[in-house]
Amino acid sequence: MVRYAIDNGVNYIDAGFSPGEGEQEKRLKLLGEALRDGYREKAKIAVTIPSNLIKADSDFDEIFETQLKYLDIDYADFCLLGGINRYTWPHMTRKGIPEKAEKAMNEGKFNALGFFFHDYFQALREIVDDYDNWTLCGFQYSYMDVDHHPGYGGLKYAADKGLAVYTTEPHLGGRLVSRLPESVSEVWGSGYSEKERIDWALKWVWNHGEISTVISNMDSIEQVKANIELAEKAETDVLNVTEKVFISKIRDTYRKLKPINCTSCRACMPCAQGIDAPRIFEIYNDGVMYDDWETAKRIYKEEGHQILRCTNCGTCDVRCGREITIPEWLEAARLKLE
Repeated sequence: MVRYAIDNGVNYIDAGFSPGEGEQEKRLKLLGEALRDGYREKAKIAVTIPSNLIKADSDFDEIFETQLKYLDIDYADFCLLGGINRYTWPHMTRKGIPEKAEKAMNEGKFNALGFFFHDYFQALREIVDDYDNWTLCGFQYSYMDVDHHPGYGGLKYAADKGLAVYTTEPHLGGRLVSRLPESVSEVWGSGYSEKERIDWALKWVWNHGEISTVISNMDSIEQVKANIELAEKAETDVLNVTEKVFISKIRDTYRKLKPINCTSCRACMPCAQGIDAPRIFEIYNDGVMYDDWETAKRIYKEEGHQILRCTNCGTCDVRCGREITIPEWLEAARLKLE
């Protein structure tokens, strides 16, 4: 699959990071095998350093060197700091990670530094402006992400600052193309197959000239071939007004399924117990909208949310301009997500 992709024009391989005992080693060694016989020279390799694994000063070098060893390569083209947001970036700077990364770059271990981001626009802007040596950044972007985390505003800001921007999850891991809610299926109508819905999702993302490349996970050679076929036709600024309105209607139909009318204005924050209610409500709403509780539970767990800390103090209720009964909805979310 990897070699077929590279032979047909894919030139960026994101090694990513797999949690779980032995998963990262197994996957990177397999990728390393695929990169032999001259394939290493045909593609750019990005290695990720997860921010949550940086505990001691020596962790950056140890994690990076280990991944190069598993891949059986002498250097990486890109090093990505994973899971960067308003909380983890200050931690990374305190640990001197940017300085350690520059030292590794000067030693020829990789060529350029970037980060993968999931947070609000203001946090992205601060992180981009806080460090002068970023080359690229990445975040999730689909037609459902146009106005958050960090949305089109974040995409444009990073690109205008000279960063290459890569995006992931163009069809939200398949949630936008299969198991559609009845109301969404009615908007699509009977004329669109699952493959055509994938085409629409990718075409909408590729329409943005600010995006340098799109990352899409593929589980089979058939998916690789299908995505390459779609990528051959990819262009920017090709969607007409009618097509944009059609996608907007699908987006609005999904949004009407949200049970919690939270806009993530964050007026309820900060919480004395460290509970991020807006983010939890977003995860819960996604579980309802896409009827996908498995993904919602995984994200909830990976991000370390703990609703049980809530003391029902009522402070967040008073602050909420939309009069959302926050503790009650947190309990509803806890019953589904925990």
